[in-house]
Amino acid sequence: MQCPNCGSTNLKVIDSRPAENNRSIRRRRECLDCGARFTTFERIERTPLLVVKRDGTREEFSHEKVLRGLIRSAEKRPVSADQLEKLAQDVESELRSRSQNEVPASEIGELLMAALPDIDEVAYIRYASVYRRFEDPTVFLREIERLRGRNAQNDHDDQFHPVDNADDAKDLDEDID
Repeated sequence: MQCPNCGSTNLKVIDSRPAENNRSIRRRRECLDCGARFTTFERIERTPLLVVKRDGTREEFSHEKVLRGLIRSAEKRPVSADQLEKLAQDVESELRSRSQNEVPASEIGELLMAALPDIDEVAYIRYASVYRRFEDPTVFLREIERLRGRNAQNDHDDQFHPVDNADDAKDLDEDID
């Protein structure tokens, strides 16, 4: 490390703390020769994680690309940027914890699709429509029915939901008889 002012290597660290993104360390340094102070950032250099695409080509994993896809799917929905960022980080952490240098793109999509219904169902359908390449409305309907089935199971598991009004209660009584 050299002083950007005089080029000296006679430096000392004044302060050290995690950077805003918690992926690097911010250090304040002072040159002992000229007195100049400057900031450096250190980050861990990770081995690249390669994504094997459908056509067999490989590209480096891009957190930003995953996040862009999530943002697009959740456009105009009540989903915070923090929720999407956390999901993208969770998926990246899961993939890196597997200690594999290559991962099929389909695994990334499946991990995202497993978590999206809990965040926002519309964002899930939008993401699924691109990821699974929906080609006609019947595929949309099947996916919505699958989502409804999942919700019905969750509702049944969670608790009893009382009927909201008397007409619905009358219809329910008739259905039971």
